[in-house]
Amino acid sequence: MASSLLVLIDDIASVLDDVALLSKVAAKKTAGVLGDDLALNAQQVSGVKADRELPVVWAVAKGSFINKAILVPAALAISAFAPWAVTPLLMVGGAFLCFEGFEKVVHKFMPATAGQAALHEKLVTAPASPAVDFVALEKGKIKGAIRTDFILSAEIIAITLGTVQTSPFITQLTVLSTIAIAMTVGVYGLVAGIVKLDDGGLFLSQRTGVGAWNSVQRSLGRGILRVAPWLMKALSVAGTIAMFLVGGGILTHGITALHHWIEALAVKAGGVMSSVVPVLMDALVGVVAGALVLLVVILIKKVWPTQAC
Repeated sequence: MASSLLVLIDDIASVLDDVALLSKVAAKKTAGVLGDDLALNAQQVSGVKADRELPVVWAVAKGSFINKAILVPAALAISAFAPWAVTPLLMVGGAFLCFEGFEKVVHKFMPATAGQAALHEKLVTAPASPAVDFVALEKGKIKGAIRTDFILSAEIIAITLGTVQTSPFITQLTVLSTIAIAMTVGVYGLVAGIVKLDDGGLFLSQRTGVGAWNSVQRSLGRGILRVAPWLMKALSVAGTIAMFLVGGGILTHGITALHHWIEALAVKAGGVMSSVVPVLMDALVGVVAGALVLLVVILIKKVWPTQAC
């Protein structure tokens, strides 16, 4: 009995050691996506009323946990029964990310319609007006953030699955669950800190009292207040760029011939450019793919206008 218990303990320790090692490898591979996820979600939840920022972040975080609860079993099922479907599903998600990014760029630079201009005027000049449905706007932001999170979460889970695909089922389950929880807590903890940065700056800038320490706190608070708006603008731009990089990266890796061509181009470039070229090509593919998908969506809306949402 004692020997059986020792064997069981040894097996558990071996599994935990494998889980720790594979989780570390998966975390390294998904670190880039984590940065994109952070930028995108900070951008998505910015712009809401100050007292609703943390509730919105929490709502999106709960949605992200639900996404992971769907994706982890789905990834395990696909790994077991249809491993060939991973790449096509990722390609669809990548194309959608590119579409969303290109749509944001188009809306930024194209003249607003009369309806959009009227809505913007209401938001700017009459924030307390009952005519502006802030509840609906907030729900729309949350839905958009959760939808984007689903695609990025799918990529994180797919990358992690590739790391553990040859491992036993229990190892796959444990590593996927560990990465899913750690990524969600990490991303939304940082997002919560970013969106409340200005409140922290205001608190520090209003510190009273004399002495060097209080003076340092006030100066730090004023500095944060000056930097915070620029940080949010930078995150907004970074979030859009991340859509092209992540979506384009999924597409280039999914199209074998294109992937090999980019690799050859990077080798030919040499030096620092060998690392820069793949990133630039991913972004270029993302922009082109986003434009093509948007064109298809516009054509579909023209053919079936009643079904346009």
